[in-house]
Order: sequence, then structure tokens, then C-alpha cells
Amino acid sequence: MTPRPGVALLRAHLATCRPALVRVLAWSAGEALPALLSGLLLAAALDRGFLAGRPGVGCAWLAGFGAAVAVRAYAARAALPYVAAVVEPLRDVLVRRVVGGALSRTEPSGGGPAEVARLTEQVESARQLTATLLRTLRGVGITVPAALVGLAVLAPATLPLVLPPLLVGGLLFTRLLGPLVARQRAVVLADERVAAEAGAAFAAVRDITASGARPRVERSVGEAVDAQGAAVRALGRAAALRTLSVALAGRAPVLLVVLAAPWLLRSGHLTLGQLIGAAAYLLQQLEPAVRSLAGMVGSWLLELAVVLDRLAGLPAALPAALPAAPPAAPGRSAGAAHADPGPVPLAVRSLHHTQGAAAEPLFTALDLDLGPEEHLAVVGPSGAGKSTLAALLAGLLPPQHGTVTLGAVTAPHALPGPERARLVALLPQEAYLFTGTVGENLRWLRPDATDEQLTRAAAEVGAAELLHRLGGPTAALPDPAALSAGERQLLALVRTYLSPAPLVVLDEATCHLDATAEAVAEAAFVRRPGALVVIAHRIGSALRADRVLLLDSGRALTARHGDLQVLSPLYRELVGHWLGSTAEPSLSGAIVPGP
Repeated sequence: MTPRPGVALLRAHLATCRPALVRVLAWSAGEALPALLSGLLLAAALDRGFLAGRPGVGCAWLAGFGAAVAVRAYAARAALPYVAAVVEPLRDVLVRRVVGGALSRTEPSGGGPAEVARLTEQVESARQLTATLLRTLRGVGITVPAALVGLAVLAPATLPLVLPPLLVGGLLFTRLLGPLVARQRAVVLADERVAAEAGAAFAAVRDITASGARPRVERSVGEAVDAQGAAVRALGRAAALRTLSVALAGRAPVLLVVLAAPWLLRSGHLTLGQLIGAAAYLLQQLEPAVRSLAGMVGSWLLELAVVLDRLAGLPAALPAALPAAPPAAPGRSAGAAHADPGPVPLAVRSLHHTQGAAAEPLFTALDLDLGPEEHLAVVGPSGAGKSTLAALLAGLLPPQHGTVTLGAVTAPHALPGPERARLVALLPQEAYLFTGTVGENLRWLRPDATDEQLTRAAAEVGAAELLHRLGGPTAALPDPAALSAGERQLLALVRTYLSPAPLVVLDEATCHLDATAEAVAEAAFVRRPGALVVIAHRIGSALRADRVLLLDSGRALTARHGDLQVLSPLYRELVGHWLGSTAEPSLSGAIVPGP
């Protein structure tokens, strides 16, 4: 099983600190003296001193215990520099890793002071958690063996009462550890997802209303809240079982020894001093160590794993509690959205592309499947390769490495233009119109379309007023350059909407429209039969999509909008710019005025 990136990062650091770790363990042996000798010395003080009428001897044995405590204090003090030698360099390792990753990007991430603040907080949290865990693990690791050895020497008759519940409780806790960590991680991600989904919905009321996506957003937020509740309930059930394991391992041995004490004393297996010494081992050493271990694994270890995963710069798996299927998009039935999608119209495997031999790759080992009715938004900073990806998906560029499959065609770039146009329709940022009639421009991809179909398509896309103002489909268009960039885009959108292709790729094809007109056009393409890929210009496109593909410095991450805010700091920054501004930002970083 492949370790999580945060765990792998911590292991790699600890491997460089072996001399310091060895010294920590050596001094820990000195710290184990009180745990090893406490019961033995207490029993001797009672049996050979106080109960024998020799208080001076009893005090001498207790003084020996005090000396053992002094040794432990000195050993703990001596071990601290070596603990620091393990923990303190971790901060430098994490800072170098995160800053080095940021500097290696071909484009700035735009984090600014907020990113620095998060970096400082998370790195310091990782340092403190590692120090706490190392100190606690060291204490637990020496206390439990030392107490068991002391108990075996002092009162071997108690071992059949102590070891079985201790082993059963430990086994149960070990079996619960994986589900417990997974469920706690699910709660963390579910909480963040609810905040992301609800915050985005509240801030995007205009886009949601304009696109008719209110039912979809309500379902999405409701599913996030339901998933959060399910994750919390699952965690509660696991925590209850964890409490049972702690009771078995820590409390049951004490109860069994107390119940058996009269027989052990009468039969001569134990003296009173030995019984009290055994109780000291169980109550002062073993039971607190078991509780400490359970609490440490259930809280600090999980928190450290989450922080290290994020600082390692890699996403965590989505918890199983989160819904895997996207909700129904506007204009599609819920049943269709959740049914078996059947053959995918688009499959990308191991796609790699770079602009030159010395340049950083735009994306590496990109895999993507697109369902027959799926709506995908592609986002990322300027230069991330969004338009290049659009050209590759549309077959305008051959893949340098990997494959792009459209339907049953594994090399769409090798098809003649007319055949390729029947599979995929690409609309770039700058729309092309030619001299002729309006109808001739609109029928370019569907020559058999009637005037009624042209008019209906224009109404769907939001170009009805423009078509009426131009004089209808039969009107002449002598100079397309006389139209504004937004008007040219509207006509090109109508033309693309009429295409019979099962896949449409809009490469910032609405960038000259305002946000409301963009939402109307995209909603029309969502209702249109077939799959849709939108190279997003505004964050609203990502809000309306079933899934979002984020491109950033050679990396690619695909998830739902709410999940992506949890998984990607860059995506949170892009959304944060929009939420914190009265103007709507483009997803390439430039602010685009709202309508």
C-alpha cells in the first residue's frame, strides 16, 4: 500500500535524523526507570518496611523510588536537545519544499500575503505536532513495556488476568485504526466542502439564477450537508468502539485483579505489598499509557497527517462519504444524470505536451474521461495550456505523447476536416464570420438547417435580439468586421449550437459577453444533446459545470467545484479573488468588469 504523501515526507526526514533518534531512545531507557521500579519499590517499602514495623526501611525504599524519578528527570532533560534536533529541521524541510515548489512554477500563483500566512501557520503546526507526538510516543513506548516487565517480576500470578484483555483491546484498537483515521479525515473534508459549497452558492446568486441552476445548486449543497452528517455519525460509531477498546486494554485488567485479589492473598500468590505494587503498575503506568495512545492517534496523528499532506503539495483522496456522481444539470433529468453514461465520447490517456524542448510541460500524464452528457470546465492561470488542450481535444493538434479518442476514433487529428467536424465542434475566442448572408454563416456546420431552426437556436443561445436587428437569416452580412466582438461571438455560438457534433469545446468563446449573456449561452449548450467542454473565462463557468479540470504548472486535477476548493490552494485563490471583488475575475487572473 502506497503511503500518503505527508507520511512519506515525514519518513524521509526522519531517515536523515537517525543519530538523534538513537540518542533519544537511549535517554528514554533512563526515563523508563520509574515505570519499571515503581511497583517493585512500593511493594518492598510495604512488605519489608511499614507492614513489618520498620518504617525507616520503608522510607529508604521510597527514597529509592525518588532517586529513580530524579534519574527520569535528568534523562528527559538530556533527551530534549536530540528531540529538537529531529523536530526543528523539519520546519526548514517543509519551508524549502513549499517555497521551492512555488518558485518552480512558470506562472506566479497569486497567493501573496495570504499564502505566506497559511504557509507559516501550517509549517509551525506540523513542527509542534511532530514534537508533541515524539514526546508522547516516547513516553508510551517506554511505559507499557517497563510496566509489564515490572509486573512480571513482582507478581507473575497477575499476568493471566492482565495480558488477555490488554491484547484483545490492543487488537481491537489496531483494527479500528484505519477506519477511524479515514472517518476523521472524511469529517475534515466534509466540513470544508460544506463551507466551500455554501459560500460559493451565496456569493454566486446572480450566476445561479441566470443559468437556471438553482435546483442543481440546492441539491449540491444539500448533498454536501448530508455527507457531513453521515461522516460525523460514522465517526461517532468508530469513536464508541475506540472507547470500548481503551476500556478493555486499560480498565479491564484493573477490574480483574481487584476481583481476584481476595483469592490471590488467601492462596499466598501475592502479599499485600505486591498487590498494591501491582495496582500501582496498572493504575499509574499501564492505564494512563493506553488512554494517552488512543487519544494521540485519534487527534494529533490525524491532524499532523492532514497538514503534511497539504504541505507536500499533493491532493487527498476524496472520502467515500462524499457523493461520487454529479447532480443533474439544468435541462437534464435526474435519472439521466445518475444513470450509466455508456461509451464516453472523449477519452484522454497519458497526454503530455510542451511548447519546446527547454520549456516546462504544460501538462504531463493527463487522463480524462468525458461522459456523453457531461459538462466540464477547464480553468487555470495564463499560460497553463488551456487553449492548447482545447486544440488537442478538437484534433487540431496531434498529441506529442498519449492519445485522444473521440468515440471510436483514436486519432482525430488525422481525420479530414469535415469528418472531424462531425465529431467535435471547437469555437475559439475570436469568432470567424465571412461575407454572405446571416443564414449562410449560421448554417456552416449544419447546411440543412431551416430558418425556423436558426431562429429557435438563436433564441436558445440568447442571440434572438441580434438576429432580429440584423434582419433575420436572409439578411446580408457584407462586412462582418462592422459587428462588435460580442456580436460576432453570439452568431458563432448559434452556429456551433446547431452543429451535429456530440462534443462541443468552447475556448473562452464568451469572453466578449457580459456574465449574464455568458450564463444564458452556456445553459443553452448544457441543454443541447452532447458533451460540453468550456475553457472558462469567468468563475461562473466553473460553478455551472459538473466537474472542473484545473491546469497549473504541468499538473492537472479534476473534481467538482466544491471538492476542488478543498483540494487545491490555487483554485481557492482564484475563487477568493472573485468572492472578494465587486468585479468578476477571469480565471486567468485578469479582472473582467461585470455586467
